[in-house]
Amino acid sequence: MSSGVEADIALDAAVVLTLGMNRVLGRTAGAAGRGAEALAALAGERAEARAAALAEARTYERALREVLERNARIDALARSRDRIGADAELPAPLTPADETPDQLTAWCAATDRLLDEAERRLSEHLAAEVTSQIFTAPAEGLRADTGPSAPSGERHQEREQDGPEGGSGLQATLERVLARLLPDAAEAERRAVAEAARLLADAGAGEAEAALTEVRLRVRDANRRTEERREALRRAEAERDAAEQAEAERRYVLDSITAAFTGMGYEVDAGFETLTASDGTVVLTRGSWPDHSVKMRVDGVGQVRASMVRERPAESEDDRRVDVEREREWCEAFEAARDRLAGAGIRSDVTWRLEPGVRELPVAARARRPAARAGRRERGREREK
Repeated sequence: MSSGVEADIALDAAVVLTLGMNRVLGRTAGAAGRGAEALAALAGERAEARAAALAEARTYERALREVLERNARIDALARSRDRIGADAELPAPLTPADETPDQLTAWCAATDRLLDEAERRLSEHLAAEVTSQIFTAPAEGLRADTGPSAPSGERHQEREQDGPEGGSGLQATLERVLARLLPDAAEAERRAVAEAARLLADAGAGEAEAALTEVRLRVRDANRRTEERREALRRAEAERDAAEQAEAERRYVLDSITAAFTGMGYEVDAGFETLTASDGTVVLTRGSWPDHSVKMRVDGVGQVRASMVRERPAESEDDRRVDVEREREWCEAFEAARDRLAGAGIRSDVTWRLEPGVRELPVAARARRPAARAGRRERGREREK
């Protein structure tokens, strides 16, 4: 990069936490007041007070995330309950408001126990449905699906009438095996388990154990696949969260750069005009710079690169003299902006710099708005007279 500067940038921990907290609060609107209190404490002047405030805010953010995870699990179990037609009570999702982190953590612990119990009941319901199909219908008429069948009370009466001589021992064993099947197993996997289970209907005494073993294997395989899907969903959610955080940090840096330059006493016409692009590039122009601009690019939140360019080729020694003057102005503005960015929690360490006048300025390759640029060029020449 010619006639420019490169700097490594890093966001203060309080800024990163604030951006993350804001995203979480956006999903738990009721917690906005509590979050604002925690974030306001980050302005503490003493290092130990600031560290304590950061630790408190991190604890609160983690608690909010834990609540969101439980809310998501409640929603997933509700969908499984509706899909299999079960009657299992689920806790209500929590919308955080004025709870402390300890209260949120306690709610999560209590909710975990309720959700574990609900998941167990859903699995038992699923097992009872399949077992009922196996032992109350002819083998050729058994369904491979596991949707709702007879009400649980009627199934209980049927099992009581069956008696020990009717195979209730085998039925109880099968039901215990099937109860291990996770309620959010995919339909194809539940079907495979049901197909293995229905072999028990015609199994002889010597074949029953082999059939049960096959059911156990299919339940284990279905659960493994279900856990893999759950983990894939968790990874995808973590990746989405990381991408959203990175975008929030990138946007914060771009917005802070814009505020730094426009806040140094310059207006759009009389000072820096900032055009922010979606790829992390900002173009800085100034009314008194008819032939110059600065292209600045923010790569994620790790590095910023800036380069001064010409709008048209230099045609004389006078043009090159003006180039050096503009470069010096830009260097001074950049140093002033670094101070402002530091105040916004963005630390910058210059890793490479090209001093004014060392190289000839490159010509901008991008198209300009002719009328606007011409107007600024004329105003700039008038100021230089």
